Amino acid sequence: MFAEENGLKGDPRLQAISEAIRVVPHFPKQGIMFQDITTLLLDHKTFKDTVDIFVDRYRDMDISVVAGVEARGFMFGPSIALRIGAKFVPLRKPRKLPGEVISEKYELEYGTDCLEMHIGAVKPGERVLVIDDLVATGGTLSAAIRLLERVGAEVVECACVIGVPEVKGNCRLIGKPLYVLVEPRQLDHCF
Repeated sequence: MFAEENGLKGDPRLQAISEAIRVVPHFPKQGIMFQDITTLLLDHKTFKDTVDIFVDRYRDMDISVVAGVEARGFMFGPSIALRIGAKFVPLRKPRKLPGEVISEKYELEYGTDCLEMHIGAVKPGERVLVIDDLVATGGTLSAAIRLLERVGAEVVECACVIGVPEVKGNCRLIGKPLYVLVEPRQLDHCF
């Protein structure tokens, strides 16, 4: 569900978050309107508001793990984890973690990819929030859910700063709720 549908309609923080995200046309390839959250991170008040909205939602849900999807989930996940008293677990691309890992492959529109996490980082029965910056098709988040469930975790919800409008009608990912703050910004004209 989108935050404005869940009690935050008209909240000026959502407008500020949306406006703080830079749109980069035709990156990384022609036709893509890249949503650059690095500009949101430069605005300390808006970055704090982003984290605060997530913290307000999750502080009383008994979350014990915040799992951040590489790489931009790493920018929000640790702050949220600290504030709600949970540990942070990075879900990384292949061969980025030392030691023994468990992996989950998933399909992309142009091939396959994989997420990995350290064996033992998440224990059976732990309640997990999965965080990323953007959800488009849900493929990466679905892989994260499968990976976490394979070790016996209970994925409570997935959360993203940005969600394409098409996910409004599909607010669940393989049975798990999805919480999104804002829709992607568009440019009035593209060069």
